Amino acid sequence: MKGVRTLRLMCHAMLWFALAMAPPLVSAAKHRAKSPGITPVLSTDLVPDQRIVVHRNAGTSNDVVVSVGIPLPPGTLRDSRQLRVLDEHDNEVPAAVQTLLRWHFKDGSVRAVRVQFRTALSGDTQTYYFALGKPRQRDLPGWPYTSGLVDGEQGLRVPAALATLSAAWLCASLIAGPQQPAAPGEPYADYVAAQFQWARTLPVDDASAWLFDRPSTLFKAYVRTGRFDYLQAADLSYRFYMKYIRRDGFPISPSCAGGWLRGDKPCDVKYVYVEPILLAVALTGNDGDHDQATVRNMMTLWGNGGWNTRPGPYTKPSQYFTERLAGLGLLETVSAYELTGDPDDLARIKERIGWLDEHQRNNPDQLGNDGSWRNSWNLHENDSWNPETDVRGSSPWMSENIVDGLWHAWLVTGDARIPPMLTAFGRYLERYGWIDADLLVPPHDWRNSCSGPDGQIAWYWSSSHASTKALSTIQESEGWYSDAHNVELTLPVAAAWYFERDPQQSAALKRRLQKLTSSYSVACATVNDTLRRFNWNNRGSGVVQWLIRQPAGSGLLHTPSQLAAQGTP
Repeated sequence: MKGVRTLRLMCHAMLWFALAMAPPLVSAAKHRAKSPGITPVLSTDLVPDQRIVVHRNAGTSNDVVVSVGIPLPPGTLRDSRQLRVLDEHDNEVPAAVQTLLRWHFKDGSVRAVRVQFRTALSGDTQTYYFALGKPRQRDLPGWPYTSGLVDGEQGLRVPAALATLSAAWLCASLIAGPQQPAAPGEPYADYVAAQFQWARTLPVDDASAWLFDRPSTLFKAYVRTGRFDYLQAADLSYRFYMKYIRRDGFPISPSCAGGWLRGDKPCDVKYVYVEPILLAVALTGNDGDHDQATVRNMMTLWGNGGWNTRPGPYTKPSQYFTERLAGLGLLETVSAYELTGDPDDLARIKERIGWLDEHQRNNPDQLGNDGSWRNSWNLHENDSWNPETDVRGSSPWMSENIVDGLWHAWLVTGDARIPPMLTAFGRYLERYGWIDADLLVPPHDWRNSCSGPDGQIAWYWSSSHASTKALSTIQESEGWYSDAHNVELTLPVAAAWYFERDPQQSAALKRRLQKLTSSYSVACATVNDTLRRFNWNNRGSGVVQWLIRQPAGSGLLHTPSQLAAQGTP
């Protein structure tokens, strides 16, 4: 019977992964997305994809305490007492299990637990397993997460041991949305691995190396691979990042509680990230580096704009706007809602979606809806607005931040306004975003040769209205080697593919994705002149490997009314 119960639980997890893209409570019979799956073993409670590998992380003691986060797919676990830890001989190990996150926007089941136990490390690793479906018989009193830490670099307290889970389980858990486990020889995974060679070292002297969220980027690389070195770097980066979050004062300029203090940037909200808190809680069980007040200050600072203007709807051509702030603001609001379940955060998500929807469809410059979030080049670059010389357009690569925010918002809300926005921008990007090969002639090639003679490059500043001469002038001044952003630009193309129902448009998106694979070359990955490139390339790009395996338009298997019932007021 125990084998049957295990099989049922794992099949239930796989079913929920197949429903990843559906809004809450949508019938499974109407969804056809594929999942990587998890392999059950019927003769024992030791399931290979439910292994916990404990790694020595710091210190020298053989006796260590272990805290590990275990994320779970919706519906898999409702009572933490139904999770046990087993050794390699199928014997239950005394353990403490605490629920840290719930699927409050789906079915209320457990989303992540912290599992704690003790072990003796005779070498560098020790393997255990977690099992679901039977009551735990050997309880262990838990301890505060911070009690199991030892001295580490940069004055940080770090765990003596870190525990990894399998990529199959991590991807199926949906903690980072739907993901495809990295297969051996996958070009994108090899690209990330090659970049990691120079990105691994903790960048303590370059504040800009944290822009675009280094900890989340590393946590997501771990989710797709299960690699210990990715988790180790993510954990250390997260601790360093959170050490410099301002805890005192008020969340408004000039005090800016909730801001990041490195580089004297506490009021610069583009350095304020809640997503790594969510991932750290779920993947390591670390709830010791944040509290409710800190998260609330971070989100209030986003709401106040820090040293920027307060965010709101785009109402006039002379208004300051950047795609980065709009996208990151939405993404962090979604993460805060996932973490806390605060209905005020949900209301702010819907509000931000509304701003972007109105901006795209009814731009106040009255030049029509071209699919972009068109704004002022003058103001985008912090110059004075001059309507006579301004170039109305948008940044393709910065717009990826909006796409990333909308994608995560759709996963949480199923808001019916989001798929049309993503397909509209995908069409815009295909029509106006890429530089035609006929223009790429010496001395104005603008590309890095690493991606080969057929390498793609997007305009640094694109426009459906400006002349090629105006765009080329900007490209010549600011856009040399802007193909460094090709990897993250796979996300808006793939997201549009997932929702695009027009066969011709889908075919064009597929061709573009195929062309962009040249940017996964190891030669491109070794370019390390800007440390934050690792973050901007990869924070949101991992899901592309899942999206491209889905049929074109499969994100619209559900009617807009079904989506609206779940995600809009």
